[in-house]
Parts: sequence; C-alpha cells; structure tokens
Amino acid sequence: MADAKKLFIKTYGCQMNVYDSERMAEAMGAEGYVTTDSVEDADMVLLNTCHIREKASEKLYSDLGRLKPLKQGKPDLKIGVAGCVAQAEGAEIQRRMPMVDIVVGPQAYHRLPAMARASGPSVDTDFPAEDKFDHLPQRKANRGPTAFLTVQEGCDKFCAFCVVPYTRGAEVSRTPARLLAEARDLVARGVREITLLGQNVNAWHGEGGWGLGRLIREMVAVPGLDRIRYTTSHPGDMADDLISAHAEVPQLMPYLHLPVQSGSDRILKAMNRKHTADHYLRLIQRIRAARPDILLTSDFIVGFPGETDADFQATLDLVRAVGFGMAYSFKYSARPGTPAAERPPVADDLADARLQELQALITAQQRAAQEAMVGREVSVLYEKAGRLPGQMVGKSQHLMAVHVDDAQGRIGDLVRVRVSASASNSLAAVRIPD
Repeated sequence: MADAKKLFIKTYGCQMNVYDSERMAEAMGAEGYVTTDSVEDADMVLLNTCHIREKASEKLYSDLGRLKPLKQGKPDLKIGVAGCVAQAEGAEIQRRMPMVDIVVGPQAYHRLPAMARASGPSVDTDFPAEDKFDHLPQRKANRGPTAFLTVQEGCDKFCAFCVVPYTRGAEVSRTPARLLAEARDLVARGVREITLLGQNVNAWHGEGGWGLGRLIREMVAVPGLDRIRYTTSHPGDMADDLISAHAEVPQLMPYLHLPVQSGSDRILKAMNRKHTADHYLRLIQRIRAARPDILLTSDFIVGFPGETDADFQATLDLVRAVGFGMAYSFKYSARPGTPAAERPPVADDLADARLQELQALITAQQRAAQEAMVGREVSVLYEKAGRLPGQMVGKSQHLMAVHVDDAQGRIGDLVRVRVSASASNSLAAVRIPD
C-alpha cells in the first residue's frame, strides 16, 4: 500500500453528493487510489460540486485558484471537477482553468477511472444510456453505522428556481432488486441505519407498481437494518402507502424533511411548485395522524421575484401553523438558465430583513422542539466518540444530535438514553442501563 496513489475529494452541497463522492472514491480505489485528508499529499484532487446555492461557480473557481501553486509544483497531479457545476459549465471550466484535467457530470462518474488514465484533458457531461451503477465496483470496505443509498436521481418537477432537472436530468429510479442487494451489502459491512436518497425521493417507483412505501417495507426484512430514513421529498408525491408506512414500520424513523418553499399560493404558483399552502397543511395533518411524534423539517426561499409583504406574512403563518423541528431558509438567488432568473428580484435589503425574521421564528421552533425532549427517553445510534472523555455522539430517532455520557459505549451501539439538557443544536443525555 506504500506505493498507492492518493486521492483527495472535496464534497460540496447535498447528501447525494456525499454518496457520489463515496462511490467515486471506490471507483478510483479499484485503480489503486487510497483517500487522503491532505490535499498536499494527493496524486489526484477531485472537487465534487453543487449548483443549487448562490455563488457555486465562484466557490469552485476560488478553490481551483488555490490549487494552482500545487499543480505547478506537481505537474503530474490530476485535478478533476465533478458534479452539477461540472455538468452545467464543463467547457467554461476548462476555458477558465486549463489546469483542470477532468470534468465529469453526475451521471457519468462511472467513467472517471478511464478519464484519469487519459493522457490529456477529458470532459464527459453526457447523460449516458447505460446505468452508472452497473459499472461501479462492488463496495468492499467496512462502514460506519450509517450510510446513504441513492434510490432515485433527477427531477421532472421543473420548479422555476431550480437547476436540478438540467444538471441531474429526468427522474430515474433504480430497481428494487439492486437497492435491496446494496442494502444487504451495507448492513453486512456494519451499517445499521440507511438514508434513502433522491432529488425527489418519494417519486421513486419500481416494477409492478412499487412505490417508496413498498420499498421501505421490503428493506426492513434485511436482518440488522434497524433504522431507515429518506430525503428529499416533494409534497406532490406523498402517496398513501408512504404515509401509512410511517404508522406501520417501526424501523422508519419519525422524521420527515418535506420542503414547502413558501406559504403564499401566489408565490408557489410562480415557483411552479404544483401545490398550495392548504394542500401542504392538510398533508401535514395526515402525516401527523399516522405518526403523532414525527418531527417535520422543511425548506424556504424568501425574496422570490414578486414576493410582497403579504406573501411573506403567509409564509410566517404557515411556519406557525406547522411548528417545524428545524428548517433551512435561504434568500432567493437566481440560477442561470432557470425561468425565475429572468424576473426582477426583490431588493436585497428587504430580502435580508425577511430572511432574518423567518430564521428567528424557525430558531425559536427548533429550540422548543429540542427543549420538549428534556426528560424523555430516546434511542441513539452512536456514530463517533465525543470531545469529552467517556462521551459518545449519535443521532436520535428525530435526527437530533445527542451527546451521551457513556464510558462503555462503542461506535455502532444503539442505546436508550434519557435527555438531560438541550443546547443550541444538540441534546445532552445519560445512558439508561440495559
């Protein structure tokens, strides 16, 4: 292993990019590469990019600029750009940064090893006919107790603000047989919790009318798989069977991330979200009827083009009506090539003020949700040792970070604890004796 080549990967953005980076590392592992945390030691640097948020391209070019001296000192160093910015701006990346050797889109990264072997620059931003998962090496390494599993990619919703349909392509669902096989393999290598991933994960479907609810029910038959989660969902695809799975499948955790984006019907229509605020609220009622202890999280965009004070107040009203355990909120930023990018923006200072007001409300709800856990018993899956002696850190059923006083604890233990205190973004707890 002393002669192994070293691969450094920087991952931007969503959980799917984390999964993709793992698979790219495995693909390059078959070529003799081992991963490193030191960019200076690397024989290959791979930047796995995200195009969702503002200044994604600027962040990439800034990082590439910092790599220039390294490349000059190590001419044989391979530099690659993967992911959604690569898909959207492949030719521009190589024009602006000719030091980049590889540009590969998120649907073509199974071709990365061949691109790395090429003698000159290589660009692949196609949407290949073949399934990339068929061409990736079998996963071999032991794993931590949690893992992501991509079940669905792409999106057909075409929200007016979003680049995903253009960078990830149309919705594609992986087959149940392959997903169940990969789940069994992950569990065999130490995984106890799997998060099913998709740009629009609850649109997943399989042969014979399978939906995500059916897939979850089949996955719990995998011995040793103790927890299942899924993200990210669209309100238009919360099928009855999926909602009922929350009531009927104990291994499906009481946590749901269901982005709504706005509480204003007028803005939702302008966003092409295809649901109303009332539809969302009625859906929440059904989900909570199925699983009363479920913790709900969401996404919000403020300052969307045309948003008025009344529209923003409607968003605040929806947040108050639901009571979220947590939510991500962002000021609208135009993504090139999307319909909303052609519309006049809301003034920056006004959008900033609205974002601060919304985030204050969301933070208050998050604190209330965490404080409500104090004194309660919860289960925690240990993922790592804590900073303090005798401390373990993991996630509760509700995906809250929990620090546990447990000198005998080990990574991978699934234990019962009693919550003793709530901090800003985590809980403190003591293990309950078995």
